[in-house]
Amino acid sequence: MEYQLIAVSYEDSLATITMNNVKRRNALSLAHMQELISAFREVGESQARGVMLAANGAVFCSGHDLSEMVDQDLNFMERLLETCTTLMNTIQEIPQPVLARVHGIATAAGCQLVATCDLAVASHNASFATPGIKIGWFCTTPMVALSRNIGRKRALEMLLTGDPIDARTAADWGLINRVVAPEQLHAEAQNLLAAATSNSFNARCIGKQAYYTQIDMPQPQAYQYAQGVMASASQIPDANEGMHAFLEKRQPNFDQHGE
Repeated sequence: MEYQLIAVSYEDSLATITMNNVKRRNALSLAHMQELISAFREVGESQARGVMLAANGAVFCSGHDLSEMVDQDLNFMERLLETCTTLMNTIQEIPQPVLARVHGIATAAGCQLVATCDLAVASHNASFATPGIKIGWFCTTPMVALSRNIGRKRALEMLLTGDPIDARTAADWGLINRVVAPEQLHAEAQNLLAAATSNSFNARCIGKQAYYTQIDMPQPQAYQYAQGVMASASQIPDANEGMHAFLEKRQPNFDQHGE
Protein backbone atom coordinates (compact mmCIF):
# COMPACT_ATOMS: atom_id res chain seq x y z
CA MET A 1 0.00 0.00 0.00
CA GLU A 2 1.16 3.54 -0.76
CA TYR A 3 0.99 5.94 2.17
CA GLN A 4 0.70 9.73 2.10
CA LEU A 5 1.09 10.63 5.78
CA ILE A 6 3.41 7.89 7.03
CA ALA A 7 6.30 5.76 5.80
CA VAL A 8 7.00 2.07 6.39
CA SER A 9 10.46 0.54 6.15
CA TYR A 10 12.11 -2.77 7.02
CA GLU A 11 15.68 -3.35 8.16
CA ASP A 12 17.32 -6.31 9.90
CA SER A 13 13.97 -8.03 10.52
CA LEU A 14 12.58 -4.93 12.25
CA ALA A 15 9.92 -2.63 10.83
CA THR A 16 9.68 1.12 11.33
CA ILE A 17 6.44 3.06 10.91
CA THR A 18 7.23 6.78 10.72
CA MET A 19 4.58 9.46 11.06
CA ASN A 20 5.39 12.02 8.41
CA ASN A 21 2.73 14.72 8.46
CA VAL A 22 5.20 17.35 9.63
CA LYS A 23 3.12 20.37 8.62
CA ARG A 24 0.29 19.20 10.88
CA ARG A 25 2.66 18.21 13.73
CA ASN A 26 1.76 14.57 13.04
CA ALA A 27 -1.79 15.22 14.21
CA LEU A 28 -4.02 12.16 14.15
CA SER A 29 -6.52 13.07 11.48
CA LEU A 30 -8.95 10.39 10.33
CA ALA A 31 -6.81 9.72 7.25
CA HIS A 32 -3.62 9.55 9.32
CA MET A 33 -5.12 7.03 11.74
CA GLN A 34 -6.48 4.93 8.87
CA GLU A 35 -2.99 4.80 7.34
CA LEU A 36 -1.47 3.81 10.69
CA ILE A 37 -4.02 1.02 11.11
CA SER A 38 -3.20 -0.31 7.64
CA ALA A 39 0.53 -0.07 8.32
CA PHE A 40 0.36 -1.91 11.63
CA ARG A 41 -1.77 -4.63 10.06
CA GLU A 42 0.69 -4.89 7.15
CA VAL A 43 3.62 -5.25 9.52
CA GLY A 44 1.65 -7.62 11.74
CA GLU A 45 1.30 -10.03 8.83
CA SER A 46 4.94 -9.67 7.79
CA GLN A 47 8.06 -11.55 8.88
CA ALA A 48 9.22 -8.57 10.96
CA ARG A 49 10.16 -9.49 14.53
CA GLY A 50 9.35 -6.08 16.01
CA VAL A 51 7.97 -2.64 15.14
CA MET A 52 9.21 0.85 15.92
CA LEU A 53 6.79 3.80 15.84
CA ALA A 54 8.69 7.00 15.09
CA ALA A 55 7.99 10.47 13.73
CA ASN A 56 9.59 13.10 11.53
CA GLY A 57 9.62 16.78 12.42
CA ALA A 58 9.93 18.55 15.75
CA VAL A 59 6.83 16.92 17.29
CA PHE A 60 6.18 13.24 17.88
CA CYS A 61 2.39 13.60 17.79
CA SER A 62 0.18 16.54 18.70
CA GLY A 63 -2.97 14.46 19.20
CA HIS A 64 -6.16 14.69 17.22
CA ASP A 65 -6.39 17.27 14.44
CA LEU A 66 -8.74 19.89 15.93
CA SER A 67 -9.06 21.69 12.60
CA GLU A 68 -10.75 18.56 11.26
CA MET A 69 -12.99 18.17 14.29
CA VAL A 70 -14.32 21.65 14.98
CA ASP A 71 -18.07 22.03 14.27
CA GLN A 72 -18.42 18.38 13.24
CA ASP A 73 -21.58 16.46 14.10
CA LEU A 74 -21.87 13.52 16.48
CA ASN A 75 -21.71 10.91 13.72
CA PHE A 76 -18.34 12.16 12.53
CA MET A 77 -16.95 12.36 16.03
CA GLU A 78 -18.08 8.83 16.84
CA ARG A 79 -16.46 7.56 13.65
CA LEU A 80 -13.23 9.42 14.39
CA LEU A 81 -12.96 8.12 17.95
CA GLU A 82 -13.90 4.60 16.92
CA THR A 83 -11.06 4.72 14.38
CA CYS A 84 -8.70 5.90 17.13
CA THR A 85 -9.75 3.00 19.34
CA THR A 86 -9.21 0.59 16.45
CA LEU A 87 -5.69 1.98 16.01
CA MET A 88 -4.83 1.51 19.67
CA ASN A 89 -6.28 -2.00 19.74
CA THR A 90 -4.41 -2.93 16.56
CA ILE A 91 -1.08 -1.95 18.11
CA GLN A 92 -1.71 -4.39 20.94
CA GLU A 93 -3.30 -7.09 18.78
CA ILE A 94 -0.44 -7.60 16.31
CA PRO A 95 2.01 -10.29 17.42
CA GLN A 96 5.17 -8.18 17.32
CA PRO A 97 6.37 -5.92 20.14
CA VAL A 98 5.76 -2.25 19.28
CA LEU A 99 8.17 0.39 20.61
CA ALA A 100 7.51 4.13 20.48
CA ARG A 101 10.62 6.25 19.79
CA VAL A 102 9.60 9.62 21.17
CA HIS A 103 11.10 13.05 20.65
CA GLY A 104 9.41 16.41 21.18
CA ILE A 105 5.87 16.47 22.51
CA ALA A 106 3.33 13.66 22.67
CA THR A 107 0.01 15.27 23.50
CA ALA A 108 -3.52 13.93 24.07
CA ALA A 109 -4.03 11.10 21.55
CA GLY A 110 -0.28 11.31 20.91
CA CYS A 111 0.31 10.55 24.58
CA GLN A 112 -2.27 7.79 24.21
CA LEU A 113 -0.19 6.31 21.37
CA VAL A 114 2.89 6.16 23.59
CA ALA A 115 0.94 4.64 26.47
CA THR A 116 -0.54 2.03 24.13
CA CYS A 117 2.77 0.83 22.68
CA ASP A 118 4.37 -2.15 24.41
CA LEU A 119 7.63 -0.27 25.00
CA ALA A 120 8.79 3.36 24.74
CA VAL A 121 12.11 5.19 24.70
CA ALA A 122 12.21 9.00 24.78
CA SER A 123 14.81 11.70 24.43
CA HIS A 124 15.18 13.99 27.44
CA ASN A 125 13.57 16.85 25.50
CA ALA A 126 10.31 14.91 25.08
CA SER A 127 7.21 15.82 27.06
CA PHE A 128 3.80 14.25 27.57
CA ALA A 129 0.40 15.78 28.26
CA THR A 130 -3.34 15.16 28.19
CA PRO A 131 -4.48 18.79 27.94
CA GLY A 132 -8.09 18.33 26.81
CA ILE A 133 -9.36 19.93 30.02
CA LYS A 134 -7.75 23.21 28.94
CA ILE A 135 -10.04 23.41 25.91
CA GLY A 136 -13.14 22.13 27.72
CA TRP A 137 -12.93 18.60 26.34
CA PHE A 138 -11.60 16.03 28.83
CA CYS A 139 -9.11 13.49 27.38
CA THR A 140 -11.42 10.56 28.06
CA THR A 141 -10.07 8.10 25.49
CA PRO A 142 -6.38 8.88 26.18
CA MET A 143 -7.30 8.30 29.84
CA VAL A 144 -7.88 4.59 29.13
CA ALA A 145 -4.30 3.92 28.05
CA LEU A 146 -2.74 6.46 30.41
CA SER A 147 -4.37 5.10 33.56
CA ARG A 148 -3.26 1.58 32.67
CA ASN A 149 0.34 2.78 32.66
CA ILE A 150 0.74 5.18 35.56
CA GLY A 151 -2.08 4.56 38.04
CA ARG A 152 -5.00 6.61 39.34
CA LYS A 153 -3.39 9.53 41.18
CA ARG A 154 -0.80 10.32 38.54
CA ALA A 155 -3.21 9.84 35.65
CA LEU A 156 -5.78 12.13 37.26
CA GLU A 157 -3.10 14.75 37.90
CA MET A 158 -2.29 14.80 34.17
CA LEU A 159 -5.94 14.67 33.14
CA LEU A 160 -7.30 17.25 35.57
CA THR A 161 -4.51 19.81 35.21
CA GLY A 162 -3.65 19.23 31.56
CA ASP A 163 -0.07 20.15 32.44
CA PRO A 164 2.82 18.38 30.70
CA ILE A 165 5.33 16.11 32.38
CA ASP A 166 8.93 15.81 31.22
CA ALA A 167 10.58 12.63 30.02
CA ARG A 168 12.27 11.80 33.31
CA THR A 169 8.98 12.10 35.18
CA ALA A 170 7.33 9.96 32.51
CA ALA A 171 9.98 7.29 33.10
CA ASP A 172 9.61 7.51 36.89
CA TRP A 173 5.84 7.15 36.55
CA GLY A 174 6.05 4.18 34.17
CA LEU A 175 4.78 5.83 30.99
CA ILE A 176 8.05 5.12 29.16
CA ASN A 177 10.93 2.69 29.68
CA ARG A 178 14.02 4.84 29.21
CA VAL A 179 15.23 8.42 28.75
CA VAL A 180 18.34 9.21 26.73
CA ALA A 181 20.08 12.15 25.11
CA PRO A 182 18.61 13.07 21.72
CA GLU A 183 21.67 11.82 19.86
CA GLN A 184 21.31 8.42 21.56
CA LEU A 185 17.58 8.01 20.95
CA HIS A 186 17.74 5.97 17.76
CA ALA A 187 20.43 3.60 19.01
CA GLU A 188 18.80 3.04 22.41
CA ALA A 189 15.42 2.40 20.82
CA GLN A 190 17.01 -0.08 18.41
CA ASN A 191 18.83 -1.82 21.25
CA LEU A 192 15.71 -2.23 23.39
CA LEU A 193 13.58 -3.46 20.50
CA ALA A 194 16.33 -5.88 19.44
CA ALA A 195 16.54 -7.23 23.00
CA ALA A 196 12.75 -7.64 23.13
CA THR A 197 12.72 -9.58 19.85
CA SER A 198 15.80 -11.76 20.15
CA ASN A 199 14.24 -14.99 21.42
CA SER A 200 11.38 -17.26 20.38
CA PHE A 201 8.93 -15.61 17.98
CA ASN A 202 6.10 -17.94 18.94
CA ALA A 203 6.62 -17.56 22.68
CA ARG A 204 6.74 -13.79 22.29
CA CYS A 205 3.46 -13.70 20.34
CA ILE A 206 1.70 -15.92 22.85
CA GLY A 207 3.07 -13.88 25.74
CA LYS A 208 2.07 -10.48 24.37
CA GLN A 209 -1.52 -11.53 23.76
CA ALA A 210 -1.70 -13.25 27.13
CA TYR A 211 -0.47 -10.11 28.88
CA TYR A 212 -3.19 -7.89 27.44
CA THR A 213 -5.86 -10.53 28.03
CA GLN A 214 -5.08 -11.05 31.72
CA ILE A 215 -4.14 -7.53 32.80
CA ASP A 216 -7.65 -6.43 33.78
CA MET A 217 -8.90 -9.77 35.09
CA PRO A 218 -9.39 -10.40 38.81
CA GLN A 219 -6.34 -12.27 40.12
CA PRO A 220 -7.98 -15.74 40.46
CA GLN A 221 -9.33 -15.50 36.89
CA ALA A 222 -5.99 -14.21 35.62
CA TYR A 223 -4.13 -17.15 37.15
CA GLN A 224 -6.63 -19.61 35.73
CA TYR A 225 -6.26 -18.09 32.27
CA ALA A 226 -2.46 -17.80 32.46
CA GLN A 227 -2.15 -21.38 33.73
CA GLY A 228 -3.99 -22.66 30.66
CA VAL A 229 -1.92 -20.56 28.28
CA MET A 230 1.38 -21.61 29.86
CA ALA A 231 0.44 -25.29 29.90
CA SER A 232 -0.55 -25.16 26.22
CA ALA A 233 2.59 -23.21 25.32
CA SER A 234 4.75 -25.89 26.90
CA GLN A 235 3.88 -28.06 23.92
CA ILE A 236 5.20 -25.75 21.20
CA PRO A 237 8.53 -26.75 19.62
CA ASP A 238 10.36 -23.67 20.94
CA ALA A 239 9.48 -24.49 24.55
CA ASN A 240 10.78 -28.02 24.12
CA GLU A 241 13.93 -26.72 22.43
CA GLY A 242 14.48 -24.12 25.15
CA MET A 243 14.21 -26.61 27.98
CA HIS A 244 16.55 -29.05 26.25
CA ALA A 245 19.04 -26.27 25.54
CA PHE A 246 19.01 -25.14 29.17
CA LEU A 247 19.62 -28.65 30.47
CA GLU A 248 22.32 -29.26 27.85
CA LYS A 249 23.99 -25.90 28.62
CA ARG A 250 23.83 -24.62 25.05
CA GLN A 251 22.14 -21.77 23.19
CA PRO A 252 18.62 -22.61 21.99
CA ASN A 253 17.81 -22.67 18.29
CA PHE A 254 14.46 -20.89 18.24
CA ASP A 255 12.08 -20.27 15.36
CA GLN A 256 12.54 -16.53 14.70
CA HIS A 257 9.67 -16.06 12.24
CA GLY A 258 6.78 -18.23 13.42
CA GLU A 259 7.13 -20.66 10.60
